[in-house]
Amino acid sequence: MISCPPATMALEKAGKRFELLTYEYDPDAPSIGLQAAEALGLAPSVVFKTLMVVAGDEPCIGIIPSDQELSLKALAAAAGKKSAVMMRPADAERISGYHVGGISPLGQRKRLPTLLDESALAFETIFVSAGRRGLELELAPDDLVRLTEARVAAVASGA
Repeated sequence: MISCPPATMALEKAGKRFELLTYEYDPDAPSIGLQAAEALGLAPSVVFKTLMVVAGDEPCIGIIPSDQELSLKALAAAAGKKSAVMMRPADAERISGYHVGGISPLGQRKRLPTLLDESALAFETIFVSAGRRGLELELAPDDLVRLTEARVAAVASGA
């Protein structure tokens, strides 16, 4: 039996539908999101990665398809900041409460400004980390937007 990370507890508390999927996590994979998509037999465009960023001087979350790169310039603009940089892994783990490779946008220690790439809305369901390496959540993108109070914007760029 899988213990429930805070991400799944947040969904259950909100009464939102979701599915939990497990896969064999490869710590040596060059791209965790792409490895998750391949292991689950899913299109990379529906498996979203959660990236911790500092926009201006504020920590925030960017959620983009696993086959895309985060546009720091677009994220900064969407967050109303002049610039953005990727957060250091140690800071991302301390702030989110999750380990890198398993950071979920849900159930973090503190609610952070969240930006979801607009491509998510084209799908009935998307996949995001459930808060543990090798564990993914399938949920409706609208539910993710509501639960994280995400702003939807074009924050991904082609890989």
